[in-house]
Amino acid sequence: MLSSRMTGGIAAAALSLVLFVGCSEDSDPFGPASEFSAKTTDAPAPAPLVTVDVGGAALTLWPFTSSNLGTPEDPVNLIFTGNAKPQQLRSALMGLDGDRTMFGFPDEFPFNCTWADALGGTMQGAYAEPSGWEGSAVQLECGAYDPLRFHVRLFDVGSITVANAHFELLIPGTHEHQVIHWELAEQLVVIDFLRSGLLDPSGPFAFTPAINPVPWRDIPAQIYNGLPDELKALIGPPSSPTAVPIPTDGQATILFVTGQSGPRPEVTTQEYTIQFDQVIPKPFCAGDEYQWLYVTGPIRLTQRTIVTRSGNYLSMFHAHGRLDLTPVDPSTSPPTALAPTYTAVINQNDRAHLNDHVSSVSSILLQIETPPSGPFRGRLKVVLKVGPGSAAGYDIEAQCSP
Repeated sequence: MLSSRMTGGIAAAALSLVLFVGCSEDSDPFGPASEFSAKTTDAPAPAPLVTVDVGGAALTLWPFTSSNLGTPEDPVNLIFTGNAKPQQLRSALMGLDGDRTMFGFPDEFPFNCTWADALGGTMQGAYAEPSGWEGSAVQLECGAYDPLRFHVRLFDVGSITVANAHFELLIPGTHEHQVIHWELAEQLVVIDFLRSGLLDPSGPFAFTPAINPVPWRDIPAQIYNGLPDELKALIGPPSSPTAVPIPTDGQATILFVTGQSGPRPEVTTQEYTIQFDQVIPKPFCAGDEYQWLYVTGPIRLTQRTIVTRSGNYLSMFHAHGRLDLTPVDPSTSPPTALAPTYTAVINQNDRAHLNDHVSSVSSILLQIETPPSGPFRGRLKVVLKVGPGSAAGYDIEAQCSP
């Protein structure tokens, strides 16, 4: 049983991962006592673009999705055509139960999950022609924010919807998810649309050629080795001293949707509190002797989703927290405090709107550090806006005082 053995092993692995990451990666992209800013007001077309046959029509797209409108992050592994607006796809998945036993999935968590709106999914953009950049207005999860879920982002690119599906786990004590399988999530979505009865019975799905690199991204060894044996058996070796590639075949599945599942009017609210309790590399403005922080405190996540009778979709997400940060030496046990504890304030506001004519997403993240003495120490602001139309921009700005 996955559910009874999951959290403990991953939590132990997560702590070792956090202590390992800072030794191998630069945790401060901005440098000491510096200011950094980058702005993309009109995001250009990314490269490379690929062209695939979707039911006899040519679709030209960037085969990735991105949170900064340029860096490839997740592979496009699903393409929907026909009656394929994201609102309809959302309704179809959310109308299903969790019984997938006839397709070989066990009747246990997370494989008997049901679909809901994804809590706290990072906003991303996808690119296709001629629509340009489109945002992930609709995001769905099957499972739970903590510890495991299948996560899908849907992008409306006109008469076609492209998507990425992935299987991921929450790294305990943080707000970060680690993707552990692309292919398994893609297969689960295909199975669920077969169960929905909405696919073309004469040819429900097809496959593109390989459009993404194989493999694509890795699972750090510290996370992988803490997974239950049942999950490792789906991914790779029983254990590994090095990072393990995330399984993918580089292809996308094309689903031909002929039936309709009209959106149901609804208002839903989700809430979750993340309790930070970890030693982490300083995430920004880390160009001094205090490179590591012991972080404690809650971040509260709230999300409200509204679907109107006419099918308008609106999602509002808010994250807020006030954390205690203590500079520490992580090489001692327990870590030794190097300076007084101070406060950080985190605020994030995301909005998504989608109807038959307009799609738009926006995300604003603000992090402020307030040391007990001395000048202003650190401020990070990240803004993503995509839509309406092909308008798209990404801004990131950090201000760091000595």
